[in-house]
Amino acid sequence: MSGLSIIGTGHYVPGRPYTNHDLSRVLDTNDEWIRQRTGITQRHFCPEGQGVSDLAVHASQRALEAAGKRPEDIDYILFSTMTPDHVFPGSGSLLAAKLGCSNIPAPDLRTQCAAMLYGFQFADVLLKADAASCILIVGAEAHAGLMPWRDWDILEGTTDRRPTSEDWERATRNRGWAIIFGDGAGAIVVERSKSEGNGVIAVDLQSDGRFASQLCIPVGFRTRPYVSAALLDGDAALIHMDGREVFKHAVTKLPKSILAVCKKAGVTVDQVDWFVAHQANARINEAIASRLGVPLEKMPGNIERFGNTSAATIPILMDEMRRDGRLQPGQIVCVAALGAGFHWGSLLIRT
Repeated sequence: MSGLSIIGTGHYVPGRPYTNHDLSRVLDTNDEWIRQRTGITQRHFCPEGQGVSDLAVHASQRALEAAGKRPEDIDYILFSTMTPDHVFPGSGSLLAAKLGCSNIPAPDLRTQCAAMLYGFQFADVLLKADAASCILIVGAEAHAGLMPWRDWDILEGTTDRRPTSEDWERATRNRGWAIIFGDGAGAIVVERSKSEGNGVIAVDLQSDGRFASQLCIPVGFRTRPYVSAALLDGDAALIHMDGREVFKHAVTKLPKSILAVCKKAGVTVDQVDWFVAHQANARINEAIASRLGVPLEKMPGNIERFGNTSAATIPILMDEMRRDGRLQPGQIVCVAALGAGFHWGSLLIRT
């Protein structure tokens, strides 16, 4: 049975890039320290008032144009983000309205950095079940509002003022994750393939909530009220990340998952044309490639320019690969990611 076929991709990042030097204005860090630990040299941030549905509109329009489709041709949207426009409703319905394709299913998927794995699997199942004919898969993030500094004018370099000692300490205390994230959106248009054997050919997905506290935003609806000045002052609304443990999980779990999904599909690692991995940290992907014996040339990256855009990293990278000719029809692509939850795994797609 034929599965999905990728017919168009697009991506969008807001505004100008913010360099590592820019970050050094609001927290104790420098370019060398960030590059050595993450591979990142710059990232983008949303301006005030812009949310993920706004980013997703631009990426989706570019994907639709590449696919030769109009918004009214889309009959299902799968939207992934961990930084939605609102606590509720989800951002999928907002995107549909802004694109002009309302009255279609547009659920949000909350699997954080592992989002595209679920997006591809759900889309493949929907197409095979004739529950949809043309699906828009979107990952978008607006991390700017999560950042632990308060003085954006200092970050911008538009003032000579320095952060207060309290703000400097707060931002520096959270620099392990604050240096990583950036904003952006990626979109992929898929439809039922006309060729047998295309689409998702094997999946290996897993979740384990025992490790949720190692990467989370603690604030939630267990407290009354769910948000208060005391919680905000205590950093409960910021990311809490045990970077060392997350690194260990990624470099041990993902190689095992990739080997497992290749075994399910009856292909060897050497037969995989591309390993499109979540862009969380360049060192993680280098370690995964080393453990698999895969040349780094087969595990492309763009984290140095965009940082970790969470749900958007994989579709942004795939769009770049399609547009520069690396991603070709008939190739076997392994998509792999680990995200908060923990959710992790891999899948194989024959393009």
